[in-house]
Amino acid sequence: MLRYLIYRILAAVPVLFVMSVVTFIIIHAPPGDYADYYAQQLQVEGHVSNEVAQVAAKQFRIDHGLNDPLFVQYFRWIGGFLVGDFGTSYFYNRPIAELVAQRLPVTIALALTCHFLASILGIGLGILAATRQYSWVDTLISALSFLGMTVPRFLMALIIIYILAFKLNVQELGSFYSTYYTYQPMSFAKIWNLIQHVWPVIAVATLGGLAYNMRVMRGNLLDTLNAQYVETARAKGLSNSATIMKHAVPNALHPLVAYQGVILPYMMQGEIETAIIFGLPTVGPAIVGSMGIGDVLVTATFLLILGGTLIVGGIISDMLLAWLDPRIRLGGEA
Repeated sequence: MLRYLIYRILAAVPVLFVMSVVTFIIIHAPPGDYADYYAQQLQVEGHVSNEVAQVAAKQFRIDHGLNDPLFVQYFRWIGGFLVGDFGTSYFYNRPIAELVAQRLPVTIALALTCHFLASILGIGLGILAATRQYSWVDTLISALSFLGMTVPRFLMALIIIYILAFKLNVQELGSFYSTYYTYQPMSFAKIWNLIQHVWPVIAVATLGGLAYNMRVMRGNLLDTLNAQYVETARAKGLSNSATIMKHAVPNALHPLVAYQGVILPYMMQGEIETAIIFGLPTVGPAIVGSMGIGDVLVTATFLLILGGTLIVGGIISDMLLAWLDPRIRLGGEA
């Protein structure tokens, strides 16, 4: 497994390289750049003439190398990326590494929380629905999963924010903490305040993953319960609950474990969509905002990092699958 792990890590290098090239080309495809936004802001906020603003924008492009060929800009960015220097954000006027350190851990923490809840609740509800097939419990859980997989997450976020803001008059929705707790040391009261602010994001992002996990677990478990070895276990006098939990469930988990390779990016996507609606300072608003104004180095850096999570998730899922099923061996060994 160690040899396989090293192989997967080395194989990820060309994938990340191609991903970085494609990402960099795509985000430069739309017309205009940050210098155009810079000129516009000079006219609106600085009250300068269009001629002066265009001269300033031209100088901005020269100072920041925006007139250089695209491949020169790419290698300058990727060269710094390899040594941990992601460049400087034009808009924030600060190193992008600081933005990554500020926003990425929070984003991953929310995504992992959603992933944990979606896995535990989805697997549990899937087992409950499969063992009570065609009952009202199965119907209710299936209806919940249908809603979770069909209703867009941004729509659910808009509905929740409408209820909170206009019906319940909840204040300070676009932050992790209330104003009072922003600069307070960590305490149970501050943690509770954090939960009060992020629960809508977690709820919306969790629902989609929960629905998928539940449907897959229900279908796999129903197939497994009809397998010959399950019938044999029952014939030997093993109780129904023991048969299900010791024999059927572990084998029904295989597709879900393999799915972990894409679940983290999926959860991050759900968190990103919801965080944009709520305006939380995570990766999502940073990507969308930077794309809108042409702050391309911020966009490219965050997209490449998020793409890397897909590769990491695939490696982790393979390791978990081998741990779950001892029959899995490399090279076809028994």
